[in-house]
Amino acid sequence: MSLISVVVPLFNEEANVAELLRRVGAIMDTAALPGESYEIVAVNDGSRDGTLGALRAAQIAQPRLVVVDLSRNFGHQIAATAGIETARGDAVVLMDGDLQDPPELIEEFLQKWRAGYDVVYATRKTRRGESPFKLMTASLFYRTIRRLTNVSIPVDTGDFRLMSRRVVDALALAREKHRFLRGLVSWVGFNQIGIEYERDPRHAGETKYPISKMLSFAIDGITSFSEIPLRFATYLGFGVSLFAFVYALIVLVLKVYGYNEPGYTSMMVAILFLGGVQLITIGIAGEYLGRIYDQVKARPLYLISSVERGAPVEPAASPLPARAPISQ
Repeated sequence: MSLISVVVPLFNEEANVAELLRRVGAIMDTAALPGESYEIVAVNDGSRDGTLGALRAAQIAQPRLVVVDLSRNFGHQIAATAGIETARGDAVVLMDGDLQDPPELIEEFLQKWRAGYDVVYATRKTRRGESPFKLMTASLFYRTIRRLTNVSIPVDTGDFRLMSRRVVDALALAREKHRFLRGLVSWVGFNQIGIEYERDPRHAGETKYPISKMLSFAIDGITSFSEIPLRFATYLGFGVSLFAFVYALIVLVLKVYGYNEPGYTSMMVAILFLGGVQLITIGIAGEYLGRIYDQVKARPLYLISSVERGAPVEPAASPLPARAPISQ
């Protein structure tokens, strides 16, 4: 008997709850084979609207719904982590609650999982309903992080994916505060495969990722999986030092031959240039130091206010065939 969990972190998504649960429930009723059951783990990430009330009301008609209420807003990646760690499934599907990730793709996820894959991730072929600026910055982000990190992270791929139980258990060992889940899943390894899909526009409401959060998320991804920015700061320091040394030699030669006429402009340019380089390198080091500071405090990643489960639903009695192994 197998259990499949669908994890959905939610923050101020009251307008999407009903349609989200309807579509996920409909596809899971169809996609689950005899001998399989499923649960929907909805994580309320400190919503300030009626998201929690809508989830509790929906649970009356959907006993497979598990409502996880966090004590406050911890952010999307932490809320997703809380849902993954609460889920009890042999396979765990992670998706967003704005319905840009089509639940209908879960059926194809499950087919790959039954064939033996541990991770099935969705790669965005097109992104409908998003501005040209968002498309450009997203494309730049994925390709930049792929070049900077030492882990092969698929481009144009978000958090929409299926993970087997052993991948979920492996993720539970990583207790990083500034989490970049798609990078962690790639780092875990095992058998992974991608599926292309067309991302839909948001069903209702506004995006929860403005430019400031996108920038913070990009910094988290780079600093979590790459030391290249620190190395760049070192190289930049050596480069500037070499330039300053050569410039000093030139100034001394000019002074010996009487051509040196000190000026305010050249002095200010040198001071501002060196000061800017120093601030950049200190800022890069500070980003890493701040993350180390957060990590050594060893606070829990999240706090759960309540976990509300509906009545248990038993799977069909027919036994499920074993998952096929992947040929190496």
